[in-house]
Amino acid sequence: MKTISRLAACMLGLAAVLPVHAQEKVVLKVAHFLPAVSAAHAKMIVPWCEKIQKESNGGLECQLYPAMQLGGNPSQLFGQARDGIADIVWTLPGYTPGRFPVTEVFELPFFAGSYEPTSRALWDFTQQHAQKEFRGVKPLATWVNGPYHLHLRDKGVQKLEDLRGMKVRAPSRLGNDVLQKLGATAMGMPLPQTAESFSKGVIDGALLPWEVVPAVKLQEMAASHTEITGDKALLVSTMIFVMNERKYKSLPDNLKKVIDDNSGSDLSAWFAARFEEADKVGRDLAVQRGNKIYQLPEDEVQRWKEATASVTKTWVEDTSKNGVDGQTLFNDAEALVAKYSK
Repeated sequence: MKTISRLAACMLGLAAVLPVHAQEKVVLKVAHFLPAVSAAHAKMIVPWCEKIQKESNGGLECQLYPAMQLGGNPSQLFGQARDGIADIVWTLPGYTPGRFPVTEVFELPFFAGSYEPTSRALWDFTQQHAQKEFRGVKPLATWVNGPYHLHLRDKGVQKLEDLRGMKVRAPSRLGNDVLQKLGATAMGMPLPQTAESFSKGVIDGALLPWEVVPAVKLQEMAASHTEITGDKALLVSTMIFVMNERKYKSLPDNLKKVIDDNSGSDLSAWFAARFEEADKVGRDLAVQRGNKIYQLPEDEVQRWKEATASVTKTWVEDTSKNGVDGQTLFNDAEALVAKYSK
């Protein structure tokens, strides 16, 4: 009887510690719209997944679904995260016009500064002003990519007049507005559609950051590129890395902590830095192929600023019609960018 009692006590003790040491692995479905060869996949998402796996001692693992492998199109990615089709997604709010009217302020022309400071500013701004835009998901990072430049099939652009009548791909609603103010015919489309439209001559050019050029092999199709120089970008896109809220809440506390430790302002800045590195790679490829790269002089950039100034004015007015003070939002966002740019 004593032996049986000792065995029973050992079994109870073993049962008490087993859940701690034999925690079931959680596999997170991570989806996005670019191919696995893209810098965002290889240099940003994969390292993040490896880091959380290591820090969780294998308790967290990513199952990656690049290039919309879970189905749908890029505009549906946020919904896939919110609805639990994916556990985590990387996407651009600009792909769902009207869904992110507050954070859109960072996509206004000549607003965003350099990568990391602007991304930290966006994170703070989102936490302070845009929580409603992220209902159903937990934001892990919010950042901006590099400045958008013009990539052209044939005709080079060296001044504002050169854009008149050209059909140019735009990444977002505000991108459409900017191109129209510059005299171009804006063709709104997500990135995966851009390469085919470019190669077939459906568009004359595309507004893109250098970072995505290798992913769609644009350096092989473009004859020239025009960089809009200066300390503020003509245009950027806001980007988000978000997790299904229910999935996050279902995690045990130790795994929640791993996610928390790998999200926020620092992660936003780190993601932005990966895009800065990738921009240099994309530009170098165009240079190596002998493509012509034009850089707009300061006085010409000023003309572009004046031509697009009304986009910001209209955004402030339209935002204010929706029950929030658009000018206050603009001022707060601008102040945050200035704060982190010091």
